[in-house]
Amino acid sequence: MVFPDYHGGSIANLMSSIALAMGGWETGYAPHSSLDGTRLGKARNVVLLVVDGLGYQHLKSHAPDTVLFQHTLGSMTSVCPSTTATAIPTFLSGLPPQQHGLTGWFTYFSEVGSVLTILPYTTRLGRMPIDERVLHPRQLSGVEPFYDRLSVESHLVIPDWIAGSTFNRAFTGRGRLRPYRGGMQGMFKGIQGAVNSGRGRNFIYAYWPEFDSLSHEHGVASPEVAAHLRALDQGFSDMTARIKGTDTVVLVTADHGFVDTTPAQTIRLSDHPALADTLMMPLCGEPRLAFCYVHPDRRTAFESYINNELSEVTTLFSSEQLLADGVFGLGEPHPRLRDRIGHYALVMKDNYIMTSELPGERPLSHIGVHGGLSPQEMYVPLICMDLNG
Repeated sequence: MVFPDYHGGSIANLMSSIALAMGGWETGYAPHSSLDGTRLGKARNVVLLVVDGLGYQHLKSHAPDTVLFQHTLGSMTSVCPSTTATAIPTFLSGLPPQQHGLTGWFTYFSEVGSVLTILPYTTRLGRMPIDERVLHPRQLSGVEPFYDRLSVESHLVIPDWIAGSTFNRAFTGRGRLRPYRGGMQGMFKGIQGAVNSGRGRNFIYAYWPEFDSLSHEHGVASPEVAAHLRALDQGFSDMTARIKGTDTVVLVTADHGFVDTTPAQTIRLSDHPALADTLMMPLCGEPRLAFCYVHPDRRTAFESYINNELSEVTTLFSSEQLLADGVFGLGEPHPRLRDRIGHYALVMKDNYIMTSELPGERPLSHIGVHGGLSPQEMYVPLICMDLNG
């Protein structure tokens, strides 16, 4: 079980390094221990490419001969939970969930009495869009866009179907959106265009979602994902060759890694009615790390059921203890963070997941899953290529 290293070895520390280099903003977290802050502070362009789902251990074991791995400085940790809904807000704000307060795909927001899916920005029940004029995403998070803290020009190279979403627009701030189409080549073309724009210094954030999508559908160990990674590596190599000599530092990382699961490793809450009876609301968080809200008078029954019936597949934590241990970050927590992590957390062992469905929801059928604290999910690569002019 791997916990985030917020003292110099996590994606939050990576963002601290970039914040200091591109604007002198101190996030409250140490810069990343493996990065040369002086070089970052002098580069005309700093590119951060986030490949959704590209875990360090997968890259090391499945693609050691790639350009990407050859420029890997090492591994670092994601945040907790190790999931897009929690890690992407770290890239967009520079801060981990301790401050941004977003704790998984399904997060309970006590201030509105509802479980929301934060990235699509809908209610969980019925998937109804939330009007940002009524409730803005930054009201729930309480943090500013990363790009508003920098003293350089910022560019966001984002798929066009994400760029205009309510959540993404909320955290674009003063950054310049560069939506792309045309798949991988469209993204690399967008990065190149941002690098070549103007004469001043630029921070360029780029996001690639397809590795994650293919891993969910086929499994991270599948031939489809392997072929995709080869194509991504070739595209990356071609793009960096084209921008060589532009005084650019290209950083590549991910929000999380993956493990593959099976139907036999899926624990459905509907198959455990005695456990479901102890809960006062649906499971929140992630299938690999579920936050549980338990009736005050049924906590003993809840703990007994987990310890007696499910101890082989999950580890039970007090959410308050995880908070005290700094699993979500350092320093003063978001004022609503305790509300958003429930009373208990179930961290799934091996390749198990735990799911529950509300009316209208299909049972989870992903092969590749994430959100837990295994090394495969928690460790992401820190890749650095210096294209010094």
